[in-house]
Amino acid sequence: MSRPAPTAATTELARFPHEEATTSVLAALRSPRRLRTEVLAGLVVALALIPEAISFSVIAGVDPRVGLFASFTMAVSIAVLGGRPAMISAATGAVALVVAPVVREHGLDYLLATVVLGGLIQVLLALLGVARLMRFVPRSVMVGFVNSLAVLIFLAQLPHLTGVPWAVYPLVAAALAVIVLLPRVTTAVPAPLVAIVGLTALTVAAVLAVPTVGDEGALPHTLPGLALPDVPPTLETLRTIAPYALGMALVGLMESLMTATLVDEITDTHSSKTRESWGQGVANVVTGLFGGMGGCAMIGQTMINVRSSGARTRISTFLAGVFLLVLVVVLGDVVALIPMAALVAVMVMVSVGTFDWHSIRPATLRRMPRSETGVMLVTVAVVVATRNLAIGVVVGVLAASVLFARRVAHLTRVREVPTDAEGTKVYAVEGELFFASSNDLVTQFDYVGDPERVVVDLTAARVWDASSVAALDAVTHRYATKGKRVEVVGLEGHSRERHERLAGHLTGAS
Repeated sequence: MSRPAPTAATTELARFPHEEATTSVLAALRSPRRLRTEVLAGLVVALALIPEAISFSVIAGVDPRVGLFASFTMAVSIAVLGGRPAMISAATGAVALVVAPVVREHGLDYLLATVVLGGLIQVLLALLGVARLMRFVPRSVMVGFVNSLAVLIFLAQLPHLTGVPWAVYPLVAAALAVIVLLPRVTTAVPAPLVAIVGLTALTVAAVLAVPTVGDEGALPHTLPGLALPDVPPTLETLRTIAPYALGMALVGLMESLMTATLVDEITDTHSSKTRESWGQGVANVVTGLFGGMGGCAMIGQTMINVRSSGARTRISTFLAGVFLLVLVVVLGDVVALIPMAALVAVMVMVSVGTFDWHSIRPATLRRMPRSETGVMLVTVAVVVATRNLAIGVVVGVLAASVLFARRVAHLTRVREVPTDAEGTKVYAVEGELFFASSNDLVTQFDYVGDPERVVVDLTAARVWDASSVAALDAVTHRYATKGKRVEVVGLEGHSRERHERLAGHLTGAS
């Protein structure tokens, strides 16, 4: 009996068998210790999701239930559909900013329709291979992305530390002490969970008047229900929601794929970016149909899950959604008593742990090229200024691309080669010829002083685009106007094919 041909998935597992053991749900279910880690991680994440979801609902201009239901449906759906185990997806501030105008101008039903359409666009982009674009994100942009996230997470806590009762500050300090010191004694229970439970018990017992989760907004008392958005199925509706849906799809995918790459590095495992892309899309469609505001991967809660709590499988992501729903619907009155000071301390430690401190050490800065450091700083500055991770990453990639093109442009060299042939001069061109490097090519020849026959040897060069062919045509044409003949030799493969197809058709040269 013949064996079936190996698939991409089986090949990947064969190459990285340790990853299957690390992220396997079945392996975690068979290990009481690992299962306890996943369960407690899911509980801690659920507690941290509640105030975030409520605050993002405020940003979007909707009832807190819309954000909480979105966090539940996103987490549960992506736990099954996503390509990155242990990554948390829920309602996010970036998506809230994109869709807020829809709510303000057209109402909740148009928001839900936008979320559904945005999810469908994400599925389409996944099928078109958008995940492959991640290979074009330089490391300097990735470091800037991580550092800017850490800064944003910290800045988001400042409103909870200003204009508050004095008791908030010792509570935050106590929670930070627990989170830092407890792991040195035991790791049986996540330190953030101990801090949250301990401070809640303390504030209730001492009757301390401090801000609580309940002060952030009303918690729902019913389960989300399935319902189609009540919007007219017309082209006018599509024109109204399409720009916002596209923006939501792009922002959500970019944040999710960047976060997935970060988790890959932290856990030393691989993930399927294509599966994560369409998984995000399907999760958003489900979220829109259940009355949620949409979302994407959450860096802060993901870091709590992966780095602070040690989770590695889909169990923690799934349970984070389930616990969130149970906490707000069944135990809402208890959850409302949690002091914000405890959650602020958790997020501050997440911020500290997320920041790449190595990237700003003096020794690192001395060794790192200034262009790389500049790209990182530009990414951080744009993200912090706009509060939009997608814009910062795009600007960072553009800056890195311009600097790369500028650097490579100076690697092209033209030199004279000695020859015994009379009446002939040979030039050797070395390097990569493309739009940036070929612009200076025309100026590096002696059109007046050279003999009647000129040979341009491109053996050590490669022609990448039409701009390079046009530059070679310009060289040939300038020599021709002085009655001199040029031979272009040494091209092979794609460079030769490209030159033969385009030469003489891009300029006035013949």
